[in-house]
Amino acid sequence: MYITDQSQLEEFIEHASHCEVLAVDTEFIREKTYWPRLCLLQLGTEERSVAVDPFRVRDLRPLVRLFEDESIVKLFHAAHQDLELLYRELGVLPRPVFDTQIAASLLGDTLQIGYGALVLAECGVKLKKSDSFTDWSRRPLTESQIQYALDDVVYLPGLYHILKGKLESLGRLSWLAPDFEELSDESRYVEDPYTRFTRLKRVNQLSRRQLCIARLLAAWREMQAMKRDIPRKWILTDEQLVEICKREPRTLDQLFMVRGVSSTLGMSDSRRVLGICIKALDTPESEWPELPRPSGKNEPNVDAQVDLLSALVKLRARENGIAFAVLASHADLAKIARGHTDDLDVLKGWRRAIVGEDLLAMMRGETALAIEDGQLRIVKHTRASGLR
Repeated sequence: MYITDQSQLEEFIEHASHCEVLAVDTEFIREKTYWPRLCLLQLGTEERSVAVDPFRVRDLRPLVRLFEDESIVKLFHAAHQDLELLYRELGVLPRPVFDTQIAASLLGDTLQIGYGALVLAECGVKLKKSDSFTDWSRRPLTESQIQYALDDVVYLPGLYHILKGKLESLGRLSWLAPDFEELSDESRYVEDPYTRFTRLKRVNQLSRRQLCIARLLAAWREMQAMKRDIPRKWILTDEQLVEICKREPRTLDQLFMVRGVSSTLGMSDSRRVLGICIKALDTPESEWPELPRPSGKNEPNVDAQVDLLSALVKLRARENGIAFAVLASHADLAKIARGHTDDLDVLKGWRRAIVGEDLLAMMRGETALAIEDGQLRIVKHTRASGLR
């Protein structure tokens, strides 16, 4: 059903309020904006599925009571972007949440298995891909587009019951609780403009003094992009921003030496950018920022240890039918290799029980990996040191 007026939405909300599950998906565009623009909202129960047109149904706030009703499980596949958009549109994060992509990863699928692949594997249905690159902002929508969008929620209730049953039989359903709770944590969807500089392309080429410029300038660019609702690269590209930092400008002439800056920025913004640069350059050395330490990739002092720890994780992942990336990240393994063990996901809850304790034991020298009868195994080691 294609919902185009308020009364139709209200009627569906009344129906859904008596259901145990609510499937949710969104279609949006953000190529020309900073914030994603909601173009279609798909909702489904086990009996009905609807596509809500937000261009014609102007008030989506009645949905808040559904999203806040904790007696209804909200079903998503790869929930993060949908939740980010709903939080922006309605100021609320649905809970409780069940993400079928995360759930499938505990059953041996890859961490980022696509919805279509999962529906085919579990429901035996091959979804059409004809409208996967459609412009969802254009109206009118065709019947094919609407059906394609509805398919994104039609199979979620069935997937939920299949995956839930499998997880319960393995005793793993409770493992998902922290991951799903984290999806509804508001802090995940709030951007701190003053940390944006750490994700600039080639930011590692800058000195600490230049990083001081990058921190303030990237924050200004981020806040301007939010305010104007345009892509950040329309204000300054990463390449321009980093080049400005390298030149350490104190005059407009020096600033305009960076290719394209004089034509991209108006005179008012150019003066603001120059003022930011001068302020940063005059910042005491004690306040200069540092980049987070790299994950350990290509660092000789930890590469060998990370490779060994990765082999152990692969072993436990294979034994338990769980995707490697669900158990541990490369960054976490690099931190363990350096002796840093605080606040790592792999050392918490069920992950610690499956592989975390083994990683620590190996780092203490209590265990080792060996090949026995052609199979990789963990064996006891007599030497030990003091990592806890």
